[in-house]
Amino acid sequence: MAGIGPISQDWEPVVIRKKAPNAAAKKDEKAVNAARRAGAEIETVKKSTAGTNKAASSSTSLNTRKLDEETENLAHERVPTELKKAIMQARMEKKLTQSQLAQMINEKPQVIQEYESGKAIPNQQIITKLERTLGAKLRGKK
Repeated sequence: MAGIGPISQDWEPVVIRKKAPNAAAKKDEKAVNAARRAGAEIETVKKSTAGTNKAASSSTSLNTRKLDEETENLAHERVPTELKKAIMQARMEKKLTQSQLAQMINEKPQVIQEYESGKAIPNQQIITKLERTLGAKLRGKK
């Protein structure tokens, strides 16, 4: 094959160009300083809501005022005294500690402690577990 006609190249030259800078690159501090050095005109515009969260703060002032005007005292329901005493008596009759009882109903000892001290928010599922385990009716006529 060597020596048959002149060697020719049929490739077209490929020119690779960088993309033009996008808007974010134009706002870059380096780009702005380069433009200043080159003597280009630079326009700075301050946005009226820049750095603030106007959309969120406008509606919250109404809600804040409503909350400030609210006078009703809201509190969670607590364990009644009768239930506290009933749990303690039933547990003592079975000769169980708070942690033993908690283990039997698959709850943390802190839960039993809160129920017996009256700080817990009543949960019917836990009360049902206590009734079943202690073999005593803890709730009144419901």
